[in-house]
Amino acid sequence: MNIGVVLFPSKRIQDFANSYRKRYDTKYALITPHVTMKERTTVEEGDLEAVVSYLNEIASNTKPLTLHIQGARSFHPTNNVLFLKVMPTDELDRLHKSLHEGVLAQKPKYDFLPHITIGQELSDVELFDVLERLKMEDIRFDEEISKMALLYELENGSWTVYETFRFTGR
Repeated sequence: MNIGVVLFPSKRIQDFANSYRKRYDTKYALITPHVTMKERTTVEEGDLEAVVSYLNEIASNTKPLTLHIQGARSFHPTNNVLFLKVMPTDELDRLHKSLHEGVLAQKPKYDFLPHITIGQELSDVELFDVLERLKMEDIRFDEEISKMALLYELENGSWTVYETFRFTGR
């Protein structure tokens, strides 16, 4: 089965992201706005218990963290993806690193650049048009995140929460 680990922002940020996603994100209906901490990974169902145990351990050693969102950016020319930029922090980096060790050991596919996707599979013209409009907005959000979610992928390509893990570290 395919799994992933994400941070879900507040409804306020999700509503803002969705105001763009419903027009510009081809995967809008498959998952709610999120920050990917562990990209799609295939695990055997029999290994899921060990994954859950490992995520509980990580959560118990992680204190709530703050997401600082500032502006919109793009991965162009590598990828025509439009996103809300989540400012990197040591806490996010540590969490990302720990989610690629232990039973989840795997070299990340990409360098970690925390973000919330708001558009993908856009033409160059559409990407630059939307990005220029977003650059004129003062997009800033700060909020505390107190849990992470383990997701699994359904047969139709949508993602659903398997379990959430509250950050309780000191």
